Amino acid sequence: MKIRPLGDKVIVQRLEAQAVTAGGIVLPDSAKEKPQRGKIISVGDGKQLDDGSRAAMSVKKGQEVLFTSYAGTEVKIDGAEYLIMDESDIMAIVE
Repeated sequence: MKIRPLGDKVIVQRLEAQAVTAGGIVLPDSAKEKPQRGKIISVGDGKQLDDGSRAAMSVKKGQEVLFTSYAGTEVKIDGAEYLIMDESDIMAIVE
């Protein structure tokens, strides 16, 4: 199935949570927090402005980003989990 976000929405796939802490402690699945880092799978056309034009998106497909804790709506597509969120929920691009 193909999915394309509308407006200023983006589709993000979360990256895997760290299994080992910086100190070397192995975390069980129940102790892992959901990561706030992901890879952009698809982007919309941009927010529609009052004059009818579209604002350019500041992120693009393939970039790794950091987003807010409660960002987006979780959806399952073909067995994979994705987040559909507003571009404004993205805090930074990881370079």
